[in-house]
Amino acid sequence: MTDPTEEQIAVLGTALETFARRYKLADARRSERLLAELDKAVLLYVAEHAGCGPTDVARFLGVPTTTMSSSTDRLVRRGFLKRERIEADRRAVALTLSEAGAAYAKAQVDAYRQMYMLMLSRLSPRERDQFIAMITKIVYTNVE
Repeated sequence: MTDPTEEQIAVLGTALETFARRYKLADARRSERLLAELDKAVLLYVAEHAGCGPTDVARFLGVPTTTMSSSTDRLVRRGFLKRERIEADRRAVALTLSEAGAAYAKAQVDAYRQMYMLMLSRLSPRERDQFIAMITKIVYTNVE
């Protein structure tokens, strides 16, 4: 296999930057105050893993526990996240979404789904399968 050319790298970079900019603009059009990317990721993780601990989230996202502590503090202050003590181990904390947090997470998932739909709708069924296979290969191939 040969290395990518400079032109390929430049074209890919431009396309990904445009994609990211469009996503950010679509996100900015939403009426509520925006969350930091880390805080969104925390909310989405807790939405999928209700009752998880901050360490679980930090491990999954690959961030230090101190960073996770700051994020959960912000989300609790904004009323999106709840911390609950676990009866069996009073030192441990379980994270769950508040009603507002669940609504925000659902809106975020819906926005992502809409964006994915728009992206894929521009491709033929065969191109969709190829694109998904390529993205999956890029994302899940170990980088060493």
